[in-house]
Parts: sequence; C-alpha cells; structure tokens
Amino acid sequence: MSLLPNKKWFAIYTSPRAEKKVADRLTKSGIECYLPLFKQLKKWSDRKKWVEEPLFKSYLFVSVSEAEYYQVLNTNGVVRYITFGGKAVPVPEADLDIIKKLLIEYPDELETAENLAAGSPIEIIAGPMMGVKGELVDFRGEKRASIRVEYINQSLLINIPSNFLAPLEGQKPQPIER
Repeated sequence: MSLLPNKKWFAIYTSPRAEKKVADRLTKSGIECYLPLFKQLKKWSDRKKWVEEPLFKSYLFVSVSEAEYYQVLNTNGVVRYITFGGKAVPVPEADLDIIKKLLIEYPDELETAENLAAGSPIEIIAGPMMGVKGELVDFRGEKRASIRVEYINQSLLINIPSNFLAPLEGQKPQPIER
C-alpha cells in the first residue's frame, strides 16, 4: 500500500454495534477518528431514553499516515477499510465537514438510508447548507434532500424547504414541486 506520508481520512467498516468501542480503542492508541453521532429517543416497554447512536451503522472515519494504516486494521472490532479496486479510498475532508455541518444545523431532522433510488440531482441554493449537492427524494411522503456519501454507500436525509432547492445545471431536470 503506497500512501503519502501525510495523514488522509479513510472510512472503515466495524463489527456490528461496535462503532463506539472501536472509536474509543483507536483514540486510546493515538489514532484520530471521527464517529458521527446523533441523539435518538429509544423506547422500551418500561421507559424512554435519549441515546447517542452512530449516524452510519458499522462505519467510522480515521485519519492515518502510512505508518498507522495497519495499526487500524489490527484494532479489535475493525473489519476492513472501505476499498475501490482493492485500494482504500481516501475520503475528502470536505465531505466530513458536510456531515459535521448537517449534525450541527439539523440535529433533529436527520435519518439515514441505504441505497436510495436515484432522483433529481439538486443543489441547495439557500440556508446554512447552501452549495451542497444531492438528490431529491420522496421519503415517507415528505420532500427531503438526500446527501449521498458515496464512499460508504450511505445517505443522509434532511428536511429542506423545497424553495431552497434547484435542479443542477447541465443535468436533465425533473420537476421539483414548490
């Protein structure tokens, strides 16, 4: 594996329900990691409780140098790096910044979904997420913008007023109901 000596962000796949433990182990071993978490109200038969859940099940992000690459793989609970063509794919820091911004701006509006059907390509033209590109999706009867994180085949769904959306130029526009 020929990584540059400087650190890059990568997505890793963890054992099921081990994201927090893996993040803790990596942090204790000196590896910088980012585990996007959101608060969710869990209901049991006898109580309700707010808990922090991983935004992407079984995934987290690590910033590693070439020397730290295999240290991550040798951490208990890490299954593998997310790869394309047999090579770990660096995640642009700008994509992580978008996830962080979404968690700050829309903490109660986020949901995750895997492999959403392709919709109209859109750009958010107003509000705090202005400039972010995604897809328009009809999800549970509400208009939402889906922001794809292609590296891990996951999507974020946020409620965005339809007048904040515009079709991407150069793309074949589909009608956006306003």
